[in-house]
Amino acid sequence: MSLTHVNPESIHASPAFSQGVLIEPGGGLLVVGGQNGVDANDDVVDGGIGEQTAQAFRNVLAVLAEVGANQADVAKLTIYVVADEDIGAGFAAAQEVWGQHATAISVLRVAGLARPDCLVEIDALAQIHGNAA
Repeated sequence: MSLTHVNPESIHASPAFSQGVLIEPGGGLLVVGGQNGVDANDDVVDGGIGEQTAQAFRNVLAVLAEVGANQADVAKLTIYVVADEDIGAGFAAAQEVWGQHATAISVLRVAGLARPDCLVEIDALAQIHGNAA
């Protein structure tokens, strides 16, 4: 029951992400739905892309914690950023909240999100070990 990070020598290696992550048999799969930069009252946090990204990651962490998981259990993140936003500010906020966890990741620039005042949305796939949840 573990995640194996797959980084072939023939592909660029990065400390920030893995090229692939193998989810070994024996655990459950947690699908974390898209999390925006909203607080517990469903209010969008102030401060632009950086603060919204930080809050979205805190929301992902809260879902993980609910079943006894953390960043190390995440196999895949997908981050949707509204096209005109500064990815650098979002990346800095992500590093601050999420830390260095080399999961597989996709970042997509999109025209907009379902909630127009949100600038970022993050979803995740995580392996949940038998003793979690």
